[in-house]
Amino acid sequence: MINYFCKKPLWEVSRTLADVAQGRKEADTVITNCNLINVCTHEIQENIDVAIVEGRIAMVGNCKHCIGKNTIVVDATGKYLAPAFMDAHIHIESSMLTAGEYAKAVVPHGTSAIFMDPHEIYNVLGSKGAKYMLEDASRAPLKAILSAPSCVPAVPGFEDTGSSVGPEDIAEMMKLKECSGLGEMMNFPGIVFSDKKTHEIVGETLKAGKIATGHYSIPETDKGLNAYIASGIRCCHESTREEDALEKMRLGMYALFREGSAWHDLQECAKAITKHNVDTRFACLVSDDAHPHTLIAKGHLDYIIKRAMSYGIDVITAIQMVTINVAQCFQLDHELGSIAPSKCADMVLLDNLKDFNVTDVWIDGDYVAKNGSLINDIGSYSYPEDATHSVHLSYKKPEDFDILHKGDKVTARVIEVIPAKTSTIERFVDLDVKDGKVIIDKNKDVLKAFVFERHHETGTFGIGFIKGFGIKNGALAQTVTHDAHNLIVVGTNNEDMAVAANELIKCGGGLVAVRNGKILGKVELPIAGIMSDKPLLDMDKDVHGLELAWEDLGCTLPSPFMTMSIIPLACLPELRLTNRGIVDCRTFIFQKLFVE
Repeated sequence: MINYFCKKPLWEVSRTLADVAQGRKEADTVITNCNLINVCTHEIQENIDVAIVEGRIAMVGNCKHCIGKNTIVVDATGKYLAPAFMDAHIHIESSMLTAGEYAKAVVPHGTSAIFMDPHEIYNVLGSKGAKYMLEDASRAPLKAILSAPSCVPAVPGFEDTGSSVGPEDIAEMMKLKECSGLGEMMNFPGIVFSDKKTHEIVGETLKAGKIATGHYSIPETDKGLNAYIASGIRCCHESTREEDALEKMRLGMYALFREGSAWHDLQECAKAITKHNVDTRFACLVSDDAHPHTLIAKGHLDYIIKRAMSYGIDVITAIQMVTINVAQCFQLDHELGSIAPSKCADMVLLDNLKDFNVTDVWIDGDYVAKNGSLINDIGSYSYPEDATHSVHLSYKKPEDFDILHKGDKVTARVIEVIPAKTSTIERFVDLDVKDGKVIIDKNKDVLKAFVFERHHETGTFGIGFIKGFGIKNGALAQTVTHDAHNLIVVGTNNEDMAVAANELIKCGGGLVAVRNGKILGKVELPIAGIMSDKPLLDMDKDVHGLELAWEDLGCTLPSPFMTMSIIPLACLPELRLTNRGIVDCRTFIFQKLFVE
């Protein structure tokens, strides 16, 4: 694959690199006396120098002869030099930050590149949304590498979105210089059962010689998984069990171990390495989704590396899982992912391998971050007006949240959420009916749930019941609902549900918590209803305020608004609620709310 993710292509600077390595020309920068984390050979080399010119590495070894009068010399005695980190699967929109603000958050933690799938904004705004994000990201040193959204909607026929993607759209996106391949193919039923359009979407990626990334979320490792991989899908971040991750690696698929703000799969997936004597080249670490507070308080991939170490993965292997393994997954290891001659000079200095503090970051040889902050201001980017008016809904009345049924009692099909997991459980709960309206039983931890289509004013909505949030009184609403990003409202009473819905309709999208008619916490997200242009620290304050509101309502889930956001995601087991109704994601059949 031709690489556009370095400052200068190798063929333009190869003579200069050779001249610097031979001492005929001076290097731009030489880092001396470091402990080199060599991910090529899984070893630490002591007292190593690294010479950089034109954004690339000219020499690794004794580089004193590369130093001239204009060379910047960095003494790294006692420190560890590693390749900068790469996230193989990330949705910037889930941070609720713009791409530039996201870069400010992760680059100081050692992240030089992300393989971003902007299918969230694409679901709302279409291709122009992805274009806006690439423009926004271009102002920052972070290498924002595009994984073209593959599934808009995520599972066709089960939800309504603001846009759609077909093979012709993928063919056009493959031409973009920022594009490395296809974003997560969530429509695994379409792949496994040989749907023509779904295979054509993957086919346009393969024709372009680029990488198709995956999303195989069901606990099956036999015929289905083999069919999925045989279709050209190279990696998957949806492993939640040891056996899932292990079998994917055994079948030559890159298993991306996920550890985000809400989804904590790393501990279980790490056993695929720590309990088995297997090569780890097909294992990577990813965040998938991260909220502002996680990024500020804990970090990005540097934090996930530490988590991996705490689960028994050795430090060099963990670093390989965010560097050379990622580069090999995307067939970019000839340019990225290691500290070796000719490679892009994307590097981090660590003060030690226990606390794993990133002190210095270089991207393309440029010194971009020191002690937790970017060195240079990256300017600003304003999203066009058409990106900030995306919620098209009429205001709701309390009676709009009535759930009607005849008789005195009813057995309801209920979606139970699981803490820190993406999956749900189908439950059946008996509920009372009074005056033709179903009554919520707070003692059974059951909430009403409505999902309203908010893109084209179709008037469609789905009705369901949710269990597992622990809320006794109040309501919550979000326009962040993966992946269609329709409006979801859950609550114990109609009045609070109407207040929550109307607040987001009025402000153009976001997240809100309400009790007794009072707003306890709110995050306004005017960009496509899923992002804000506020600075990182301001967003962290807003999100933390919403977290406190959830706690005040009685919820103890980690990142509960993220858990709520995937209730409508019809490519995850077992049950989901979209604007079209309740979907059984094991059979992909709509189910009735009430069981006769």
